[in-house]
Amino acid sequence: MLKIANTQVIYAMSRENAPVATISTNTDVSFATCDCFSDQIQTADAVFNQLDWQRINPATGPVFIEGAQPGDVLKVEIKSIELRGNQAVMVTAPQLGVIGDELTEPRILVVPIDNGEAQLPGGVSVPINPMIGVIGVAPAGEAISCGTPDSHGGNMDCKMITAGSTLYLPVNVEGALFALGDLHAAMGDGEVSVCGLEVAGDVVVNLSVIKNRRLPTPMLENGDSIFTLASALTLDDAAALATRNMAHFIADNTDVTLPDAINLLSISGDLQICQVVDPLKTCRFALPKRVAEQLKLKI
Repeated sequence: MLKIANTQVIYAMSRENAPVATISTNTDVSFATCDCFSDQIQTADAVFNQLDWQRINPATGPVFIEGAQPGDVLKVEIKSIELRGNQAVMVTAPQLGVIGDELTEPRILVVPIDNGEAQLPGGVSVPINPMIGVIGVAPAGEAISCGTPDSHGGNMDCKMITAGSTLYLPVNVEGALFALGDLHAAMGDGEVSVCGLEVAGDVVVNLSVIKNRRLPTPMLENGDSIFTLASALTLDDAAALATRNMAHFIADNTDVTLPDAINLLSISGDLQICQVVDPLKTCRFALPKRVAEQLKLKI
């Protein structure tokens, strides 16, 4: 299996990025990642003001997939996520996150991970749920920082992007130029402090090209639900776009009319927040598989 080292990273997704490897469709690839701080924090004694903020949210890659052309869809099956080490790091600081205005000084927190649980302050243990924060392809236009989500994917910080799920991304440029990084051992919806349990690790994915498929990408699928993912400048706009994309996905691929699709989503679907702390906010709309199966609806 092809392995991409975490020395091969990018800080923006761009059609100008030189690929670090070229693969054929339906190939497994292992990506070694740094944490979102480029592994700059190893202990709680690290000095917040000495962090290099130009080295935030690195993504390993990009990989060029043969045969991928604009108008196609890149199918990303996430086969495994393995964390490296037995700790995660977090930061809080004034003006960062949702209520950073209540903080007066920065703080770096090192969180031990033991037997599949993170040991948080106050004696609280929470089970880990390894997920991928940054995952995407090159956008069609200007380069986009790995810290920003958009229609190409990027820093969507969706806690459903875990092992066993499948992500569908648009192909905007020849070869797609796929990359990923910013693993979290766990994260709640919203990512309100501005970070999750930031960790390095190794991710194995299968990358395959779906030719000439029209989808409201990005989309995600797991054993329970189908999701549309959408990012926008405001949470309201992201919520509306995720909902709109799911409603049209149903109406375009079944005999259900758009008004009936909207009503169906109002009763059986769930509009959910991914994150509210990046330059664009991200929402997801979840359609239960049991409903999709009745509609004979597949991605």
